[in-house]
Amino acid sequence: MAQENKIPHVTAKRLPLYYRYLEKLHLMGKQRVSSAQLSKELLIDPATIRRDFSYLGELGKKGYGYNVSYLLQFLRDFLKQDEVTNVILIGVGNLGKALLHYNFYKSRNTKIVAAFDSDPNKFNREIDGIPVYGMESLKEVVDLFRVEVAILTVPVYVAQQVTDQVVEAGVKGILNFTPSRLTVPPNVRVHHIDLTTELQTLVYFLKNPNVLEEEKETEAETATESQFDS
Repeated sequence: MAQENKIPHVTAKRLPLYYRYLEKLHLMGKQRVSSAQLSKELLIDPATIRRDFSYLGELGKKGYGYNVSYLLQFLRDFLKQDEVTNVILIGVGNLGKALLHYNFYKSRNTKIVAAFDSDPNKFNREIDGIPVYGMESLKEVVDLFRVEVAILTVPVYVAQQVTDQVVEAGVKGILNFTPSRLTVPPNVRVHHIDLTTELQTLVYFLKNPNVLEEEKETEAETATESQFDS
């Protein structure tokens, strides 16, 4: 099996997309799929799909494509889909509430188990079955549920302070929805979700379609030439 640290970040982000679509194909009784078919449904260049899978090993056959059941099981093991990851959310404002309502409904292995806020009026209540606590209960909840990931939807001026508390409690992964760039120890991983930047990037590509086309052409030119399917 491929080493996870050798897989490009952009490829790792696409693997759950492949997994969810393969689940759909499996439920439909499909036995095989080509990169062209995956490309049509997921809107990802076929060369990019073949390259992504090539990082994981020899998963397909030329002229046949990919065995749906095998590839699905491979990705299930690789993505550790049978292991449940408990998540906490800190900051029960409008965005925080929306995420609590969502609670990764498409994922069976990721769930928000608790939320935290600094407003006493929000304590000891539930949002879609998820309890809300004060920050003084953070360490206790993290230990009880063996929480690995925290989602931050707090005001920017307290983002670093909350991050320090989360790290001290033992959390190793942070999904940061604040504009603040956080300082964490080397053993803690942070992913930044900046909605404003993403929207501005989308608008830029809409107004400059040639840039997007050039990007696709470059990606296709550098793709691995492993022709596993027709």
